Amino acid sequence: QVQLVESGGGLVQPGGSLRLSCAASGFTLDYYAVGWFRQAPGKEREGVLCISSITDGTTDYADSVKGRFTISRNNTNNTVYLQINSLKPEDASVYYCATAPVPVCTGEGMSVTKAYDYWGQGTQVTVSS
Repeated sequence: QVQLVESGGGLVQPGGSLRLSCAASGFTLDYYAVGWFRQAPGKEREGVLCISSITDGTTDYADSVKGRFTISRNNTNNTVYLQINSLKPEDASVYYCATAPVPVCTGEGMSVTKAYDYWGQGTQVTVSS
């Protein structure tokens, strides 16, 4: 059974850090582009970062996270990570990981949800002092 499970969310003060994990089972993550998305209440789900297969090249989809968010993968653990630093209140969202049926993140339309076919259930990130 194909499954993605996110973890690592929680309540963090502004300026704090979190590392989110996206663990896959039932298939091998490193064959596919893996994206992180987030969705705040009342807003559409937006692409954050993506990591490509093979080259592990990364692609930013949101200017607001540049220099603060980093995506990486550990093929041994079949897991993709999202390191979030310098958290701001506007980063509070449910964060989702998803896989696309292609190996690279830079194709047309890769920043939107319909390019991805498998999704995790999400992990909540709350930023508050």
